Amino acid sequence: MSFSPCPDPVLGDADSVAAVETVIVPRAVDLGEMTVRRALPSVQRQMVGPFIFFDQMGPAEFLTDTGIDVRPHPHINLATVTYLLEGEILHRDSLGTEMTIRPGDVNWMRAGKGIVHSERTGEERKHNGQRLFGLQTWVALPAAMEESDPAFIHHGREELPFADDTGLTMRLVAGATHGLKSPLQTASETLYADVALTSGTRFEVEASHEERALYVLSGGLLIDGGTYESGTLLVLRRGDSVTVTASGDTRFMLFGGEPMEGPRYIWWNFVSSRPERIEAAKQEWAKGRFDTVPGDEVEFIPLPENIGKPRRAVGGRSFGDAGS
Repeated sequence: MSFSPCPDPVLGDADSVAAVETVIVPRAVDLGEMTVRRALPSVQRQMVGPFIFFDQMGPAEFLTDTGIDVRPHPHINLATVTYLLEGEILHRDSLGTEMTIRPGDVNWMRAGKGIVHSERTGEERKHNGQRLFGLQTWVALPAAMEESDPAFIHHGREELPFADDTGLTMRLVAGATHGLKSPLQTASETLYADVALTSGTRFEVEASHEERALYVLSGGLLIDGGTYESGTLLVLRRGDSVTVTASGDTRFMLFGGEPMEGPRYIWWNFVSSRPERIEAAKQEWAKGRFDTVPGDEVEFIPLPENIGKPRRAVGGRSFGDAGS
Protein backbone atom coordinates (compact mmCIF):
# COMPACT_ATOMS: atom_id res chain seq x y z
CA MET A 1 0.00 0.00 0.00
CA SER A 2 1.17 3.56 -0.65
CA PHE A 3 1.20 6.21 2.03
CA SER A 4 2.41 9.13 -0.12
CA PRO A 5 0.53 9.35 -3.42
CA CYS A 6 -0.27 13.06 -3.40
CA PRO A 7 1.81 15.51 -5.47
CA ASP A 8 4.27 18.07 -4.18
CA PRO A 9 3.00 21.59 -3.40
CA VAL A 10 3.02 23.96 -6.36
CA LEU A 11 5.34 26.95 -5.92
CA GLY A 12 3.32 30.18 -5.89
CA ASP A 13 -0.03 28.43 -5.42
CA ALA A 14 -1.17 29.55 -1.96
CA ASP A 15 -3.94 26.97 -1.80
CA SER A 16 -1.45 24.15 -2.33
CA VAL A 17 1.09 25.24 0.28
CA ALA A 18 -0.95 26.56 3.22
CA ALA A 19 -1.32 23.11 4.71
CA VAL A 20 -0.75 24.09 8.34
CA GLU A 21 -3.54 26.26 9.69
CA THR A 22 -2.35 26.66 13.30
CA VAL A 23 0.89 25.91 15.16
CA ILE A 24 0.67 25.33 18.92
CA VAL A 25 3.62 25.04 21.28
CA PRO A 26 2.29 23.36 24.44
CA ARG A 27 2.71 25.02 27.79
CA ALA A 28 4.83 22.95 30.18
CA VAL A 29 4.03 22.32 33.83
CA ASP A 30 6.74 20.87 36.09
CA LEU A 31 5.19 18.38 38.51
CA GLY A 32 8.49 17.57 40.18
CA GLU A 33 9.48 14.16 38.83
CA MET A 34 7.53 14.63 35.58
CA THR A 35 6.81 17.46 33.15
CA VAL A 36 3.37 17.63 31.52
CA ARG A 37 2.94 19.54 28.25
CA ARG A 38 -0.62 20.69 27.51
CA ALA A 39 -1.41 21.32 23.84
CA LEU A 40 -5.21 21.54 24.13
CA PRO A 41 -7.03 23.60 25.11
CA SER A 42 -4.90 26.59 24.11
CA VAL A 43 -5.36 30.24 23.23
CA GLN A 44 -4.90 29.46 19.53
CA ARG A 45 -7.21 26.47 19.42
CA GLN A 46 -9.63 24.93 21.89
CA MET A 47 -10.70 21.73 20.11
CA VAL A 48 -9.74 19.55 17.13
CA GLY A 49 -12.66 17.37 16.11
CA PRO A 50 -13.99 15.93 19.38
CA PHE A 51 -10.61 16.33 21.14
CA ILE A 52 -10.84 19.01 23.83
CA PHE A 53 -7.78 18.11 25.94
CA PHE A 54 -4.33 16.86 24.91
CA ASP A 55 -1.53 16.27 27.43
CA GLN A 56 1.92 14.79 26.92
CA MET A 57 3.17 13.04 30.06
CA GLY A 58 6.97 12.88 30.35
CA PRO A 59 9.21 11.33 29.25
CA ALA A 60 10.25 10.94 32.87
CA GLU A 61 12.51 8.62 34.84
CA PHE A 62 11.04 7.32 38.10
CA LEU A 63 13.54 5.83 40.52
CA THR A 64 12.78 2.94 42.84
CA ASP A 65 9.90 3.46 45.29
CA THR A 66 8.54 6.39 43.27
CA GLY A 67 5.86 6.74 40.64
CA ILE A 68 2.71 8.60 39.69
CA ASP A 69 -0.09 8.80 42.25
CA VAL A 70 -3.13 10.52 40.77
CA ARG A 71 -5.74 10.14 43.48
CA PRO A 72 -9.40 9.39 42.68
CA HIS A 73 -11.10 12.27 40.87
CA PRO A 74 -14.35 12.68 38.87
CA HIS A 75 -15.27 13.23 35.21
CA ILE A 76 -18.58 13.91 33.46
CA ASN A 77 -19.85 14.14 29.85
CA LEU A 78 -16.53 13.16 28.20
CA ALA A 79 -14.31 10.18 27.46
CA THR A 80 -10.68 9.97 28.58
CA VAL A 81 -8.19 8.23 26.29
CA THR A 82 -4.86 7.04 27.71
CA TYR A 83 -2.09 5.87 25.36
CA LEU A 84 1.44 5.05 26.47
CA LEU A 85 4.71 4.94 24.55
CA GLU A 86 6.80 3.77 27.53
CA GLY A 87 6.07 2.48 31.02
CA GLU A 88 2.91 1.32 32.79
CA ILE A 89 -0.02 2.90 34.63
CA LEU A 90 -2.52 1.12 36.88
CA HIS A 91 -6.06 2.36 36.24
CA ARG A 92 -8.90 1.87 38.73
CA ASP A 93 -12.40 3.32 38.47
CA SER A 94 -15.77 3.41 40.20
CA LEU A 95 -17.12 0.69 37.90
CA GLY A 96 -14.74 -1.73 39.63
CA THR A 97 -12.26 -1.77 36.73
CA GLU A 98 -8.62 -2.50 37.53
CA MET A 99 -6.43 -2.47 34.42
CA THR A 100 -2.72 -1.98 33.77
CA ILE A 101 -2.10 -0.09 30.55
CA ARG A 102 1.12 -0.72 28.64
CA PRO A 103 2.68 0.79 25.49
CA GLY A 104 0.48 0.38 22.42
CA ASP A 105 -2.67 -0.37 24.46
CA VAL A 106 -5.59 2.03 24.69
CA ASN A 107 -7.79 2.80 27.69
CA TRP A 108 -11.06 4.48 26.68
CA MET A 109 -13.10 5.55 29.71
CA ARG A 110 -16.51 7.05 28.94
CA ALA A 111 -17.52 9.18 31.90
CA GLY A 112 -21.07 9.82 30.70
CA LYS A 113 -23.21 10.92 33.65
CA GLY A 114 -20.26 10.50 36.01
CA ILE A 115 -17.28 8.32 36.88
CA VAL A 116 -14.35 8.43 39.31
CA HIS A 117 -10.90 6.99 38.60
CA SER A 118 -7.33 6.93 39.84
CA GLU A 119 -4.05 6.46 37.99
CA ARG A 120 -1.08 5.13 39.89
CA THR A 121 2.15 3.23 39.46
CA GLY A 122 1.71 -0.44 40.33
CA GLU A 123 3.72 -1.83 43.24
CA GLU A 124 6.09 -3.91 41.12
CA ARG A 125 6.90 -1.00 38.79
CA LYS A 126 7.25 1.32 41.77
CA HIS A 127 9.70 -1.09 43.40
CA ASN A 128 11.84 -1.44 40.26
CA GLY A 129 11.50 2.07 38.83
CA GLN A 130 10.48 2.91 35.28
CA ARG A 131 10.60 5.40 32.43
CA LEU A 132 7.15 6.83 31.67
CA PHE A 133 6.09 8.53 28.44
CA GLY A 134 2.55 8.84 27.18
CA LEU A 135 -0.50 10.85 26.25
CA GLN A 136 -3.80 11.52 27.90
CA THR A 137 -6.53 13.08 25.81
CA TRP A 138 -10.19 13.83 26.39
CA VAL A 139 -12.88 13.70 23.75
CA ALA A 140 -16.21 15.44 24.14
CA LEU A 141 -19.36 13.34 23.78
CA PRO A 142 -22.28 14.23 21.50
CA ALA A 143 -25.00 15.98 23.50
CA ALA A 144 -27.30 12.96 23.20
CA MET A 145 -24.66 10.76 24.89
CA GLU A 146 -23.39 13.10 27.57
CA GLU A 147 -25.58 11.54 30.27
CA SER A 148 -25.08 7.94 29.10
CA ASP A 149 -24.01 5.25 31.54
CA PRO A 150 -20.27 5.25 32.23
CA ALA A 151 -18.17 2.54 30.59
CA PHE A 152 -14.57 1.38 30.34
CA ILE A 153 -13.04 -0.15 27.20
CA HIS A 154 -9.52 -1.56 26.89
CA HIS A 155 -7.87 -2.78 23.71
CA GLY A 156 -4.42 -4.36 23.89
CA ARG A 157 -1.82 -3.45 21.27
CA GLU A 158 -2.33 -6.78 19.48
CA GLU A 159 -6.00 -5.87 18.86
CA LEU A 160 -5.26 -2.54 17.15
CA PRO A 161 -4.56 -2.46 13.38
CA PHE A 162 -0.89 -2.09 12.55
CA ALA A 163 0.74 -1.11 9.25
CA ASP A 164 4.41 -1.79 8.50
CA ASP A 165 5.53 -0.37 5.16
CA THR A 166 8.90 0.79 3.88
CA GLY A 167 10.09 3.46 6.30
CA LEU A 168 6.76 3.58 8.11
CA THR A 169 4.88 1.96 10.97
CA MET A 170 1.41 3.00 12.13
CA ARG A 171 -0.83 1.74 14.92
CA LEU A 172 -4.44 2.87 14.50
CA VAL A 173 -5.98 3.57 17.91
CA ALA A 174 -9.37 4.92 16.79
CA GLY A 175 -11.25 5.50 13.56
CA ALA A 176 -10.31 4.56 10.01
CA THR A 177 -7.56 5.64 7.61
CA HIS A 178 -5.41 4.15 4.83
CA GLY A 179 -7.68 1.12 4.58
CA LEU A 180 -7.40 0.27 8.29
CA LYS A 181 -10.22 0.38 10.84
CA SER A 182 -9.87 0.28 14.64
CA PRO A 183 -12.16 -1.94 16.72
CA LEU A 184 -12.52 0.85 19.29
CA GLN A 185 -16.14 2.01 19.38
CA THR A 186 -16.30 5.80 19.70
CA ALA A 187 -19.29 8.07 20.27
CA SER A 188 -18.60 10.19 17.17
CA GLU A 189 -16.27 10.12 14.17
CA THR A 190 -12.80 10.06 15.74
CA LEU A 191 -9.30 9.58 14.33
CA TYR A 192 -6.28 8.69 16.47
CA ALA A 193 -3.09 7.05 15.18
CA ASP A 194 0.52 6.54 16.28
CA VAL A 195 2.83 7.00 13.27
CA ALA A 196 6.60 6.50 13.01
CA LEU A 197 8.66 7.41 9.92
CA THR A 198 12.32 6.90 9.13
CA SER A 199 14.23 9.93 7.88
CA GLY A 200 13.02 11.10 4.47
CA THR A 201 9.87 8.97 4.42
CA ARG A 202 6.72 10.69 3.18
CA PHE A 203 3.22 10.17 4.58
CA GLU A 204 -0.11 11.37 3.28
CA VAL A 205 -2.65 12.62 5.81
CA GLU A 206 -5.92 11.77 4.12
CA ALA A 207 -8.71 14.32 3.75
CA SER A 208 -11.34 11.84 4.94
CA HIS A 209 -11.84 13.58 8.31
CA GLU A 210 -13.17 17.09 8.74
CA GLU A 211 -10.56 18.22 11.28
CA ARG A 212 -7.04 16.82 11.63
CA ALA A 213 -3.94 17.62 13.65
CA LEU A 214 -0.44 16.23 14.13
CA TYR A 215 1.45 16.18 17.41
CA VAL A 216 5.20 15.64 16.95
CA LEU A 217 6.60 13.36 19.65
CA SER A 218 10.17 13.06 18.38
CA GLY A 219 12.18 14.06 15.32
CA GLY A 220 10.58 16.59 12.99
CA LEU A 221 8.17 16.99 10.09
CA LEU A 222 8.80 18.90 6.88
CA ILE A 223 5.61 20.45 5.49
CA ASP A 224 5.56 23.01 2.68
CA GLY A 225 9.24 23.80 3.21
CA GLY A 226 8.88 24.41 6.96
CA THR A 227 10.24 22.05 9.63
CA TYR A 228 8.28 21.43 12.82
CA GLU A 229 10.16 19.88 15.72
CA SER A 230 9.08 17.65 18.60
CA GLY A 231 6.62 19.08 21.11
CA THR A 232 4.61 20.90 18.44
CA LEU A 233 0.93 20.52 17.56
CA LEU A 234 -0.02 21.29 13.96
CA VAL A 235 -3.66 21.83 13.01
CA LEU A 236 -4.05 21.09 9.31
CA ARG A 237 -6.12 22.92 6.73
CA ARG A 238 -9.51 21.33 6.14
CA GLY A 239 -10.57 19.65 2.96
CA ASP A 240 -7.31 18.51 1.36
CA SER A 241 -4.84 15.72 1.81
CA VAL A 242 -1.48 16.85 3.18
CA THR A 243 1.88 15.16 2.62
CA VAL A 244 4.49 15.32 5.38
CA THR A 245 8.14 14.23 5.20
CA ALA A 246 10.19 13.00 8.17
CA SER A 247 13.14 15.20 9.05
CA GLY A 248 15.17 12.53 10.81
CA ASP A 249 13.52 9.52 12.41
CA THR A 250 10.17 10.87 13.55
CA ARG A 251 7.16 9.80 15.58
CA PHE A 252 3.89 11.68 15.77
CA MET A 253 0.23 11.29 16.68
CA LEU A 254 -2.41 11.94 14.03
CA PHE A 255 -5.78 12.87 15.52
CA GLY A 256 -9.08 14.63 14.84
CA GLY A 257 -12.52 13.79 13.52
CA GLU A 258 -15.95 15.36 13.41
CA PRO A 259 -16.48 18.56 15.45
CA MET A 260 -19.19 18.60 18.09
CA GLU A 261 -22.63 19.92 17.15
CA GLY A 262 -22.19 22.87 19.51
CA PRO A 263 -19.76 24.43 21.99
CA ARG A 264 -18.49 22.63 25.08
CA TYR A 265 -17.68 24.08 28.48
CA ILE A 266 -14.62 22.88 30.40
CA TRP A 267 -13.78 23.32 34.08
CA TRP A 268 -11.25 21.20 35.98
CA ASN A 269 -12.10 17.58 35.07
CA PHE A 270 -15.58 18.36 33.82
CA VAL A 271 -16.72 18.88 30.22
CA SER A 272 -20.31 19.50 29.16
CA SER A 273 -22.49 21.27 26.61
CA ARG A 274 -24.33 22.84 29.57
CA PRO A 275 -22.57 25.07 32.11
CA GLU A 276 -25.27 24.34 34.67
CA ARG A 277 -24.36 20.64 34.47
CA ILE A 278 -20.80 21.48 35.45
CA GLU A 279 -22.07 23.52 38.41
CA ALA A 280 -24.17 20.55 39.51
CA ALA A 281 -21.16 18.19 39.22
CA LYS A 282 -19.07 20.52 41.36
CA GLN A 283 -21.65 20.32 44.12
CA GLU A 284 -21.98 16.54 43.77
CA TRP A 285 -18.23 16.05 44.18
CA ALA A 286 -17.99 18.49 47.07
CA LYS A 287 -20.79 16.65 48.90
CA GLY A 288 -19.43 13.17 48.24
CA ARG A 289 -22.21 12.04 45.92
CA PHE A 290 -20.03 10.33 43.32
CA ASP A 291 -19.30 6.61 43.59
CA THR A 292 -15.99 5.57 45.14
CA VAL A 293 -13.21 3.52 43.51
CA PRO A 294 -13.08 -0.06 44.87
CA GLY A 295 -9.61 -0.68 46.28
CA ASP A 296 -8.82 3.05 46.32
CA GLU A 297 -11.47 4.51 48.62
CA VAL A 298 -9.35 6.40 51.14
CA GLU A 299 -7.78 9.24 49.15
CA PHE A 300 -9.35 11.69 46.71
CA ILE A 301 -8.61 15.03 45.05
CA PRO A 302 -10.77 17.76 46.60
CA LEU A 303 -12.69 20.26 44.50
CA PRO A 304 -10.27 23.04 43.54
CA GLU A 305 -10.99 26.62 44.53
CA ASN A 306 -10.57 29.88 42.64
CA ILE A 307 -9.83 28.54 39.15
CA GLY A 308 -12.45 30.66 37.44
CA LYS A 309 -15.69 29.86 35.70
CA PRO A 310 -16.24 27.15 33.07
CA ARG A 311 -14.65 28.10 29.76
CA ARG A 312 -16.68 27.84 26.57
CA ALA A 313 -14.78 25.98 23.90
CA VAL A 314 -15.74 25.78 20.23
CA GLY A 315 -13.30 25.09 17.41
CA GLY A 316 -10.47 27.62 17.56
CA ARG A 317 -12.22 30.13 19.85
CA SER A 318 -12.76 30.42 23.59
CA PHE A 319 -15.14 32.62 25.54
CA GLY A 320 -15.33 33.62 29.19
CA ASP A 321 -12.97 32.92 32.06
CA ALA A 322 -10.23 30.34 32.02
CA GLY A 323 -11.00 27.00 33.58
CA SER A 324 -8.48 24.42 34.79
